[in-house]
Amino acid sequence: MPHILTMVGASLPGGSESVAAEIVGAFGLSPVSGRILSPDRAVELTLDGDPQDGDGDARAIARTLREALPEIDVAVLPESGRRKRVLLADMDATMVVGETIDELAAALGKEAEVSAITERAMRGELDFEAALDERVAMLGGLATTEIDRLAAALTYSPGAETLVRTMAAHGARCVLVSGGFDRVTGVVRERLGFHADRANHLEVGAQDRLTGTARKPIIDASAKVTTLRETALAAGVALDACLAIGDGANDRPMVEAAGLGIAYRAKPVLRDAATAHIDHTDLRTALYFQGYTDAEMTGGSAQARS
Repeated sequence: MPHILTMVGASLPGGSESVAAEIVGAFGLSPVSGRILSPDRAVELTLDGDPQDGDGDARAIARTLREALPEIDVAVLPESGRRKRVLLADMDATMVVGETIDELAAALGKEAEVSAITERAMRGELDFEAALDERVAMLGGLATTEIDRLAAALTYSPGAETLVRTMAAHGARCVLVSGGFDRVTGVVRERLGFHADRANHLEVGAQDRLTGTARKPIIDASAKVTTLRETALAAGVALDACLAIGDGANDRPMVEAAGLGIAYRAKPVLRDAATAHIDHTDLRTALYFQGYTDAEMTGGSAQARS
């Protein structure tokens, strides 16, 4: 099966295609055609066959290219089935900038303590549920109005809306799944154009203040991959037709299970597992990896890139 090599940069350096041709040649392949997806930003090269040993060598090609051209994002994917029919996306540090639980803790003067736990949990150093329970307990007494204030003031990751709205416009089912909180994901769902969202629910007590507990069962790594499978089944597609994207350890099972799993500015534990990485560019790169051109994108600042 032919493979497609996609390279994306804030501005692709001159000679990138020649460097790519030399590297894929070392793996016994050569480009047979090329296509510009975004002038000076994104290009794809069709390779003349399968990398030897399947995905293993596809990843080796991508890794070698990243080393040779360190400011670009690269993917080497099968030509068949590139455009995915399901998008499952993490929220914190993926669709939005930062970790919302850390920002909520800041309202109580506990940001440093909570963020230290968050960082270890996202690296896979702590049990996710235990870490969530510990951090949620520190939020006890916080007014729900603080959550609503935070949700209204979120900073969205560049390209997030374009990614979601473009895939939705082309028939994909788009679901936001988060180890964060449903009072926030509901706002993000509406703002970015997801069809549905799934997240943890914080219990609320007297005077609309948090009790310091989250409803069980929680949304953890297992729940995320279950959501991926359920969404694929409902959409009538195989997991190969799904894209999953995230940044932390609790995203790893869904990223590994999806046909296209993307690590977005991710922790090492997820980078090692992902089919593709986005380290330097914005979330529109997930569309370029699927073969979308600027002219096919919608939402956000897509038109500015056309």
